[in-house]
Amino acid sequence: MEHAHADHGNHDHGHQGHDHGHGHGGKVSWAMAAKATLHCLTGCAIGEVLGMIIGTALGWGNVPTMVLAIALAFFFGYALTLRGILAAGVDFRSAVRVALAADTLSIAVMELIDNGVIALWPGAMDAHLSEPLFWTVLALSLAIAFVVTTPVNKWMIGRGKGHAVVHQYHH
Repeated sequence: MEHAHADHGNHDHGHQGHDHGHGHGGKVSWAMAAKATLHCLTGCAIGEVLGMIIGTALGWGNVPTMVLAIALAFFFGYALTLRGILAAGVDFRSAVRVALAADTLSIAVMELIDNGVIALWPGAMDAHLSEPLFWTVLALSLAIAFVVTTPVNKWMIGRGKGHAVVHQYHH
Protein backbone atom coordinates (compact mmCIF):
# COMPACT_ATOMS: atom_id res chain seq x y z
CA MET A 1 0.00 0.00 0.00
CA GLU A 2 2.77 2.42 0.94
CA HIS A 3 4.68 1.52 -2.21
CA ALA A 4 1.66 2.29 -4.44
CA HIS A 5 1.32 5.69 -2.77
CA ALA A 6 4.96 6.46 -3.53
CA ASP A 7 4.48 5.49 -7.20
CA HIS A 8 1.42 7.69 -7.40
CA GLY A 9 3.48 10.59 -6.10
CA ASN A 10 6.15 9.99 -8.74
CA HIS A 11 3.54 9.75 -11.47
CA ASP A 12 2.03 13.08 -10.45
CA HIS A 13 5.39 14.77 -10.45
CA GLY A 14 6.19 13.46 -13.94
CA HIS A 15 2.75 14.40 -15.21
CA GLN A 16 3.13 17.98 -14.05
CA GLY A 17 6.31 18.24 -16.07
CA HIS A 18 4.47 17.17 -19.24
CA ASP A 19 1.64 19.65 -18.74
CA HIS A 20 3.90 22.66 -18.21
CA GLY A 21 3.67 25.31 -20.87
CA HIS A 22 0.78 23.97 -22.94
CA GLY A 23 -1.50 26.88 -22.04
CA HIS A 24 -4.68 24.80 -21.76
CA GLY A 25 -6.58 22.95 -19.08
CA GLY A 26 -5.92 25.68 -16.52
CA LYS A 27 -2.16 25.58 -17.10
CA VAL A 28 -0.64 28.81 -18.32
CA SER A 29 2.86 29.12 -19.69
CA TRP A 30 5.20 31.72 -18.26
CA ALA A 31 5.74 32.87 -21.86
CA MET A 32 2.05 33.70 -22.26
CA ALA A 33 2.01 35.55 -18.93
CA ALA A 34 5.21 37.41 -19.82
CA LYS A 35 3.77 38.44 -23.20
CA ALA A 36 0.62 39.81 -21.53
CA THR A 37 2.77 41.64 -18.97
CA LEU A 38 5.07 43.07 -21.65
CA HIS A 39 2.00 44.37 -23.47
CA CYS A 40 0.91 46.12 -20.29
CA LEU A 41 4.45 47.32 -19.56
CA THR A 42 4.68 48.99 -22.98
CA GLY A 43 1.54 51.03 -22.34
CA CYS A 44 2.67 51.88 -18.82
CA ALA A 45 6.12 52.98 -20.00
CA ILE A 46 4.68 55.21 -22.75
CA GLY A 47 2.25 56.78 -20.27
CA GLU A 48 4.88 57.25 -17.56
CA VAL A 49 7.42 58.94 -19.84
CA LEU A 50 4.80 61.09 -21.56
CA GLY A 51 3.37 62.13 -18.18
CA MET A 52 6.84 63.09 -16.95
CA ILE A 53 7.55 65.08 -20.13
CA ILE A 54 4.21 66.94 -19.99
CA GLY A 55 4.45 67.56 -16.21
CA THR A 56 8.02 68.82 -16.57
CA ALA A 57 7.15 71.03 -19.56
CA LEU A 58 4.27 72.59 -17.62
CA GLY A 59 6.48 73.10 -14.56
CA TRP A 60 4.30 70.90 -12.35
CA GLY A 61 5.50 69.46 -9.06
CA ASN A 62 6.08 65.76 -8.33
CA VAL A 63 2.54 64.85 -7.21
CA PRO A 64 0.52 66.25 -10.15
CA THR A 65 3.15 64.95 -12.57
CA MET A 66 2.96 61.48 -11.03
CA VAL A 67 -0.86 61.53 -11.13
CA LEU A 68 -0.74 62.48 -14.82
CA ALA A 69 1.88 59.79 -15.53
CA ILE A 70 -0.27 57.13 -13.81
CA ALA A 71 -3.42 58.26 -15.64
CA LEU A 72 -1.59 58.13 -18.98
CA ALA A 73 -0.09 54.72 -18.09
CA PHE A 74 -3.62 53.35 -17.61
CA PHE A 75 -4.80 55.06 -20.80
CA PHE A 76 -2.01 53.64 -22.97
CA GLY A 77 -2.16 50.24 -21.26
CA TYR A 78 -5.85 49.97 -22.09
CA ALA A 79 -5.36 51.49 -25.56
CA LEU A 80 -2.84 48.84 -26.63
CA THR A 81 -5.14 46.02 -25.48
CA LEU A 82 -8.15 47.73 -27.04
CA ARG A 83 -6.38 47.99 -30.38
CA GLY A 84 -5.87 44.22 -30.50
CA ILE A 85 -9.47 43.41 -29.53
CA LEU A 86 -10.96 45.92 -31.99
CA ALA A 87 -8.75 44.47 -34.73
CA ALA A 88 -10.44 41.11 -34.06
CA GLY A 89 -13.76 42.73 -35.03
CA VAL A 90 -15.26 43.15 -31.55
CA ASP A 91 -17.61 46.11 -31.08
CA PHE A 92 -16.18 49.09 -29.18
CA ARG A 93 -18.32 48.72 -26.04
CA SER A 94 -17.50 45.03 -25.59
CA ALA A 95 -13.84 45.71 -26.38
CA VAL A 96 -13.67 48.41 -23.68
CA ARG A 97 -15.23 46.02 -21.14
CA VAL A 98 -12.72 43.28 -22.02
CA ALA A 99 -9.76 45.71 -21.87
CA LEU A 100 -10.85 47.07 -18.47
CA ALA A 101 -11.33 43.55 -17.10
CA ALA A 102 -8.05 42.31 -18.57
CA ASP A 103 -5.73 45.13 -17.64
CA THR A 104 -6.97 46.93 -14.53
CA LEU A 105 -5.26 44.69 -11.95
CA SER A 106 -2.18 44.25 -14.11
CA ILE A 107 -1.68 48.00 -14.66
CA ALA A 108 -2.52 48.80 -11.03
CA VAL A 109 0.11 46.35 -9.72
CA MET A 110 2.64 47.59 -12.26
CA GLU A 111 2.05 51.26 -11.42
CA LEU A 112 2.15 50.58 -7.68
CA ILE A 113 5.54 48.84 -7.93
CA ASP A 114 6.93 51.23 -10.53
CA ASN A 115 5.97 54.41 -8.69
CA GLY A 116 6.81 52.87 -5.32
CA VAL A 117 10.39 52.21 -6.44
CA ILE A 118 10.71 55.74 -7.87
CA ALA A 119 9.19 57.30 -4.72
CA LEU A 120 11.47 55.34 -2.39
CA TRP A 121 14.68 55.74 -4.45
CA PRO A 122 16.74 58.61 -2.98
CA GLY A 123 16.68 61.57 -5.37
CA ALA A 124 14.66 59.80 -8.08
CA MET A 125 11.52 61.93 -7.58
CA ASP A 126 13.54 65.08 -8.16
CA ALA A 127 15.65 63.76 -11.04
CA HIS A 128 15.06 65.55 -14.33
CA LEU A 129 14.52 63.94 -17.73
CA SER A 130 18.01 65.05 -18.73
CA GLU A 131 19.63 63.16 -15.85
CA PRO A 132 20.77 59.53 -16.18
CA LEU A 133 19.37 58.83 -12.68
CA PHE A 134 15.82 59.43 -13.95
CA TRP A 135 16.14 56.90 -16.79
CA THR A 136 18.10 54.36 -14.70
CA VAL A 137 15.51 54.34 -11.92
CA LEU A 138 12.63 54.29 -14.43
CA ALA A 139 14.13 51.30 -16.27
CA LEU A 140 14.85 49.51 -13.00
CA SER A 141 11.39 50.22 -11.57
CA LEU A 142 9.71 48.96 -14.76
CA ALA A 143 11.88 45.82 -14.70
CA ILE A 144 10.90 45.14 -11.06
CA ALA A 145 7.25 45.84 -11.92
CA PHE A 146 7.49 43.36 -14.82
CA VAL A 147 8.89 40.63 -12.53
CA VAL A 148 6.16 41.21 -9.93
CA THR A 149 3.27 41.57 -12.42
CA THR A 150 4.06 38.50 -14.57
CA PRO A 151 2.97 36.00 -11.84
CA VAL A 152 -0.18 38.11 -11.25
CA ASN A 153 -1.03 37.82 -14.96
CA LYS A 154 -0.16 34.10 -14.96
CA TRP A 155 -2.55 33.55 -12.04
CA MET A 156 -5.31 35.62 -13.68
CA ILE A 157 -4.97 33.91 -17.07
CA GLY A 158 -5.02 30.53 -15.28
CA ARG A 159 -8.35 31.49 -13.74
CA GLY A 160 -9.74 32.50 -17.15
CA LYS A 161 -9.45 36.19 -16.29
CA GLY A 162 -7.32 39.04 -17.56
CA HIS A 163 -5.54 38.35 -20.80
CA ALA A 164 -7.16 34.90 -21.10
CA VAL A 165 -10.24 36.86 -22.21
CA VAL A 166 -8.17 38.96 -24.63
CA HIS A 167 -6.50 35.79 -25.91
CA GLN A 168 -9.88 34.44 -27.13
CA TYR A 169 -10.06 37.30 -29.62
CA HIS A 170 -6.60 36.71 -31.07
CA HIS A 171 -7.51 33.36 -32.60
